[in-house]
Amino acid sequence: MQRKRTQNRVSESRIALPLTGLYAIGVCLASGLSHGEQLISIALLMMSAMLIAWLNNANALIRIYSRMVSCAFLLLSTMAIFLVPSWQGELAGALTILSLIFLFNAYQDKRASGLIFYSFAALSTASIFFVQILYFVPLLWILLMMNLMAMTFRHFIASILGILAPYWFIGGYYAYLGGAEMLVEHFIPLIEFSNTFDYQGITDQQIITFAFVVLLSITGAVHFIRTSYKDKIRVRMLFDFFIVMSIATTAFIVIEPQHFDYLLRMLIIFTSPLIGHFISLTNTKVTNIAFYAIIIITLAITVFNIFFTPTVIF
Repeated sequence: MQRKRTQNRVSESRIALPLTGLYAIGVCLASGLSHGEQLISIALLMMSAMLIAWLNNANALIRIYSRMVSCAFLLLSTMAIFLVPSWQGELAGALTILSLIFLFNAYQDKRASGLIFYSFAALSTASIFFVQILYFVPLLWILLMMNLMAMTFRHFIASILGILAPYWFIGGYYAYLGGAEMLVEHFIPLIEFSNTFDYQGITDQQIITFAFVVLLSITGAVHFIRTSYKDKIRVRMLFDFFIVMSIATTAFIVIEPQHFDYLLRMLIIFTSPLIGHFISLTNTKVTNIAFYAIIIITLAITVFNIFFTPTVIF
């Protein structure tokens, strides 16, 4: 019988998620995020954590009882405390997770047109706040075919209709107001690439936070690739999905850093299952030390971001 180390006891604890939730709320409030729209952002962050837990439970991402995926999401989200004040960004993140929930439920289901529609409708709703998220649609089609094995012509049409659905309502609203050109202006940034590789607006806090999240993503991805034979085929396909999306999101941040805040939220979403799997399902002295290091570095970056990020209010 393997000895349970600290990382295993924490990852399997039933109070880990509630305590992490209280920690996240405490960090937000201690950072001065306690007024008006900021409280909405905190509520949306908690909702995202619950959606991540739902995603984990519905797909059995971790083959033991563990809430580490949600805990990792909350820790990394509050580490990037400069993201939290934007309720639009938090809502876009929650909609992205909801889109994944619908999409994963369509795994190998050739009759899941409704789920595909809802998934892409949720993603399209997120694009109202961050239109560049639509760049991921072709990649999602490929992953729907290769990893989820659920792409059919009907599903392709359902995805198109899902993307269009939110804009039918918005377009009608703008037409009623007599300003339909505003809808066209919303999509213009999709063909503008004037600020690629422009890092002048990126702060030290953003660079440090991004680098650490990427390091965790790589750590989780390497661990999963080495041990994927222990998981079911469905779980392997879903984690391959997370790995591909993490790589694509990282590349997107490097190419267009002006969208850093929205994209870092997405990277945290895709990284949380990877590092949660690593912490929950490893059991060596080295990985236990790595667990302590991850916690210490996460807390250190959190403190650094709180005290040195201008957007955080005291």
